[in-house]
Formats: sequence, structure tokens, C-alpha cells
Amino acid sequence: MADEALSAGAVARRLGVAVTTLRTWHQRYGLGPSEHVPGHHRRYTPADLARLEIMRRLTAQGVTPAEAARWARRAPDAVPADAGAQPRVPTVGARDGGGSTIPVGRAGPAARGLARAAMRLDSVAIGETIARALHADGVIATWDGLLRPVLFGIGERHAATGALIEVEHLMSRCVSEALAVVARAAAPAGPARIVLSCADEEQHTLPLEALAAALAEAGVGYRMLGARMPLPALVEAVSRTGPAAAVIWSHTRATADPAQLNALLAAPRRPLLILAAGPGWLADSLPAGVVRPVDLSEAVSLALALCDSLGQASAY
Repeated sequence: MADEALSAGAVARRLGVAVTTLRTWHQRYGLGPSEHVPGHHRRYTPADLARLEIMRRLTAQGVTPAEAARWARRAPDAVPADAGAQPRVPTVGARDGGGSTIPVGRAGPAARGLARAAMRLDSVAIGETIARALHADGVIATWDGLLRPVLFGIGERHAATGALIEVEHLMSRCVSEALAVVARAAAPAGPARIVLSCADEEQHTLPLEALAAALAEAGVGYRMLGARMPLPALVEAVSRTGPAAAVIWSHTRATADPAQLNALLAAPRRPLLILAAGPGWLADSLPAGVVRPVDLSEAVSLALALCDSLGQASAY
């Protein structure tokens, strides 16, 4: 077992999270290393890693950290993440056999109200709820606390019942429209330093639209290339515009081909920062020099830090 145990740094690289995130999960939720060798730091076993993978996957899908930790701790015999199998995680907040409501976990009353409006197909109420939250709390807080729980709950209910396709389509359109309003209203006058693109054949654009709105809100210019961006076109766009950073979103493993990232690294005008965003990317398959942000907040923080450094450099 000692040969299989991993350090915190190795686990962080495997999962694509910061070591400080692991420390927080350990201190707050008890998801820490379980192997102890006298005179050495504690090490993470394969079972520890499997539980942390559940934690990372659920939080990336909109489940609150406390709720995700409860499910992770309930999987003591989870298959290790590198064994090729995925541990079964029960549907969080869902009733057996489906139902007529959208589960939103421990999200607040605004999310429950938004879920009810979605079930009624009430686009006016949906739009008003999202607009109020964006105005009061900003893009990142609205995405994490309101939109992700409801979107995740719709996906969970669809997986359990095969229903709610019309709810998902209406909700997605309303979210997209609300985020576009923010992006247009806050569009910065400066240069577009960030390129946002889905991976080739990737059609899930809402998280990328949330990032675009959050960047605009933070005063960072961007270019949105959108869904299903073929690799030659992506490389051409990067080579033509020379962005400081490129964000490539992948929602599923099927679209997360590391060759896309290697092509960007080899581009004539390679971005200073390449972010592989989304749950599709495997942290241990990413090429050196590519960063995998754990959530929307971290992606925005990395972009801001890069733009700040470029601004300071241009002052000299």
C-alpha cells in the first residue's frame, strides 16, 4: 500500500485542483489522507483518491461541497479513480423513480423557486429570477448558487426518467439570454485578451457563456468562438489574434482530446495561458503548461491575474 499512496501534490495534479483545496476538504469535511507512516507526512491511498474524485465531480456539477462530501464519505469501498471504473454515486436530492419536481440539493429558496418556474415552463418568471440574482449577486455567485443547482437537477431528473427535455431547452435559452444581457452591458472597451471556445464537437456552451459574462463583469475583454469549434479553425483564430489566454471547454470525456491542447501549445502565437475547463478533461492527461481551473471563480481569477501582470509589464 505504501507504494500506491500519493502525496498531496500528486493528488492535486491527478484531480486538477489546488493543494489548498485538498487542505480545505480535509479540514472542513474530513476527506484527508488516511495512510500514516511514522516520521512522514500522511499519504492518500487509492480509496482516498476515489472519494476525492467523487467530491470533485459532484462539486463541478453544482452540488454544494458539504453535500458532495457526504456522498464521498459514504463510499468507503469506492473503486480507485485509476482503475478504469467509476464509483456509483446516488442521485443527490432526487426521489427514487423520478417525480414532478427538480432536485436542487441544499440550494436556497431562490433556486427552489427557479426550479418550480422551470417546471411550469414559465419563461417570464425564469428570466426575472435570473436577472434579479445577476443584478444583486453578480455572475459567479448566481451561477454557483442558483443556476448550476437547477441545471444539474434537471439533468439528474432527465437521467432518472427520460423526461424534462422541454424544460432543459427552455431553461438553457433563458439562462443564455440573461448572461448575454450582462455580457453586452458590461463589455469592456479594451482589447479582447481571452479566446473562449468549446472543444471540437462539444455543444454545451452555457458554462462558457457564464465565463464570458463573468469576464465582462470583471472588465476583461474576450472573443467567444462558441460550440463545436474544429481544431484547425481554433488554431487559426488563435494564430490570427494572438490572445493572452485561451479557454477550451469540454463537458464530456468524448470531446476532451488532449491533441487540441497540444496544437494550441504549438501555435505560432501561443497563448501565455491555456485553460482546459470543464469536467470532460482528465487532469493527468493534460499536457504540461495547461491549467485546469476547478470552477468558474478560479477561471476568472486566473484570467484577471494574467491581465494584471500584462498591464504591469506594459507600464515599464
